Amino acid sequence: MRARTSLEGKVAAVTGAARGVGELLARKLAARGAKIALIGLEPQELQRVSALLPTESGQWHADVTDVVAMERVAREVTERFGTVDIVVANAGVAQGGPFLDSDAHSWSRVVEVNLIGSAVTSRAFLPALLQSRGYLLQIASLAAITPAPMMSAYCASKSGVEAFAHCLRAEVGHRGVKVGVGYLSWTDTDMVRGADEDDVMRELRQRLPWPANRTYPLGPAVDRIVQGIERRSSHVYGQGWLRGMHAVRGYLPGIIAAVGQREMRRFEPRLAATRGARGGLVGAGGAADEKTRAERGA
Repeated sequence: MRARTSLEGKVAAVTGAARGVGELLARKLAARGAKIALIGLEPQELQRVSALLPTESGQWHADVTDVVAMERVAREVTERFGTVDIVVANAGVAQGGPFLDSDAHSWSRVVEVNLIGSAVTSRAFLPALLQSRGYLLQIASLAAITPAPMMSAYCASKSGVEAFAHCLRAEVGHRGVKVGVGYLSWTDTDMVRGADEDDVMRELRQRLPWPANRTYPLGPAVDRIVQGIERRSSHVYGQGWLRGMHAVRGYLPGIIAAVGQREMRRFEPRLAATRGARGGLVGAGGAADEKTRAERGA
């Protein structure tokens, strides 16, 4: 285990910083002396978060899938603070429900934000990280380790960002940049609460085997992420038990296929009755993304 390095005076850029993991992570990094660049879709929320921070901070309104906008943000953050030492690619959205019932645009948007947005963020900030020999943390999920029914877009995107981060680590490690992957199980955020508004999604999750069937508090998970950043870790686990999942991940698709078929058969009548009521992005972050796309006619 690597020794922790001080975050005092370091510059950290956090995407998806208006709420949830991103907001609390920004606050905890600032509490350790880091200067914070807040990046997200909700200017008023970003200003609110910035006002809470005890260190120098700035906020940038940008869609992480917009190459031009993120290049501008990376340039302006570097000009503002003089360097960038840490980048956390945290921005993400989710959609729940059977694949065949999903809205095609929303399904694609999950992959676009979570996977393409992470790559766009990395491309924009890597020049600065190469200069500082810094650290990039890609926030993934338990969904990267194991598939799950009703979560095809989210699982696909988080598996993608995990693989992307592993590839990038091999490419830039010799130049002094460390790349980490952060794994979280169900954690108390707007996204998870939004998913739980769907009765079938909530009950299906509650029927998962322990310890994957519960929602975990946000604070301890973010504390673990901060510790991973301090250690420039290759793997960061928001819940300690996730570390052990890697040892059995090869067996999980078969197990999930068998159990999932049984559960989907159980829920099929209820899914059919509510087919027209699902398909969009979940939670307040999903609503912000949909509002932004509507405003620009996307």
